[in-house]
Amino acid sequence: MKLKLINDSPIQVGIKKNLRQYFVVLFLAFGLLGVTTISSLAQDRGQIQNMLMRTLTVSGRGTESIPTTLSEVRLGVEVQGKTASVAQQEAAKRSNAVVTLLKPRQQVNKLETTGISLNPIYSYNNNTQTLTGYTATNTVSFQIATESIGNLLDESVRVGATRIEGIRFIATDSAISAAEQQALKKATQNAQQQANSVLGALNFTAKEIVSIQINNAAPPQPQPLVQYETANRTTDAKAASPVIGGEQKVEASVTLQISY
Repeated sequence: MKLKLINDSPIQVGIKKNLRQYFVVLFLAFGLLGVTTISSLAQDRGQIQNMLMRTLTVSGRGTESIPTTLSEVRLGVEVQGKTASVAQQEAAKRSNAVVTLLKPRQQVNKLETTGISLNPIYSYNNNTQTLTGYTATNTVSFQIATESIGNLLDESVRVGATRIEGIRFIATDSAISAAEQQALKKATQNAQQQANSVLGALNFTAKEIVSIQINNAAPPQPQPLVQYETANRTTDAKAASPVIGGEQKVEASVTLQISY
């Protein structure tokens, strides 16, 4: 038995040929689309990298000075007595006199006791220790307007204070808050000025700020305690002790990243 091969008709041949051409065109279209997409992604990535590479980072600093209108004061009463009871009673008497002086004054704030101590006093003779008495100390602290501190210190010594342990000058909370805002503003302006100078020297043009970092405004550190000795002061002095508070500085830092 012989098999007879049947050739495709002209119509079938044409259909197959058209199908092959269709798939070729379709394949080329998808290939071209893929190449275009890859090229577009590569271009976008390149632009992003280029933008990231072409950035300038600058840090600006700002400082604002404010007056120290408040004073934190530590007053002490130190007395000696033959017995612990005598020393403590005398210290309490003088401390009450100081507190009585301070309490009615409206400009005195945050009045509080900060220390009470009672210590023995010994004498030494031929390697022998002998108890000779006791030292009692009471300490209070408070805040007052710096302009009023001179008279108050003198009055405190007059009524019984024997130790003015120190004065620390500070600014009010509202003044510090306002100064922090000004310091941040100055820091931002300083950073922008630096960027403009650098880019201008290189003939570049600033485009936009990519990122902003605020490094916070540092609150001012209170000025160190001022020692105020009373040992050689007379209690009937008429002139008020001069006390000058000075200024404190608030500092801030801002970092800008600018594209160009």
